[in-house]
Amino acid sequence: MKNLFYFSFVSLICSQILQADVVAEAVKYESAGATCEGWHAYDDSVDGKRPGILIVHQWTGLTDYEKMRAKMLAELGYNVFALDIYGEGIRPKPPESGKISGSYKSDRALFRKRLNDGLKVLRDLPQTDTGKIAAIGYCFGGTGVLELARSGAEIAGIVSFHGGLGTPTPEDAKNIQCEVVVLHGAVDPFVPADEVADFHREMLAANVAYTFTAYPDAVHAFTQKMAGDDPGRGAAYNEAADKASWKAMKEFFAEKFQ
Repeated sequence: MKNLFYFSFVSLICSQILQADVVAEAVKYESAGATCEGWHAYDDSVDGKRPGILIVHQWTGLTDYEKMRAKMLAELGYNVFALDIYGEGIRPKPPESGKISGSYKSDRALFRKRLNDGLKVLRDLPQTDTGKIAAIGYCFGGTGVLELARSGAEIAGIVSFHGGLGTPTPEDAKNIQCEVVVLHGAVDPFVPADEVADFHREMLAANVAYTFTAYPDAVHAFTQKMAGDDPGRGAAYNEAADKASWKAMKEFFAEKFQ
């Protein structure tokens, strides 16, 4: 029993030390006339520069969910910045979040401006290897990383998790300079089959290197536990799809940033 207690105590201390290596803090910056507040996370035990990952939030803005993902990526050795599309203090709940996210989808120029300004913050962080940058996004943020790519951003790749795929300017796919990965719920009712088909045509017409994976039985928001467990509502957590999509992202980044 004494040895077991000692082992548990040492394990706890080691766990706390490992967790303490991840430094995380809010970062304020200006974008298109607004003050935004993003979130920076990195492993302080790693020396020098390392690949940078930009996170684009879902429709309720930058929340603890994105901060959790930032920590997970930082623990993998990446320098992570979760940007803020909406602006400091704007963290809407449904149905208001639908109106605000919709306003950016209706104004793609402003959307792209906020995305690229967030990317610049990541580039300027001292821990970032500027030759090795990628972006990920969830739901609204999945749409966002696709818009970032369509804007011509010079990054290595993007990963869209259960994001919207549509765009009013599919011809902008010719600007894409990176590899595109889309991780999609096979029965997502918020991304209709016609939108999926249009996306494939868009990528093929522009000769974009892309991968599209659809997870069986997964609906919208399949990586987010706060979406609940009732797929009949159209959005629900799916553990299998969550784990598989995270694994796919890790393998993609390992290949890009070996």
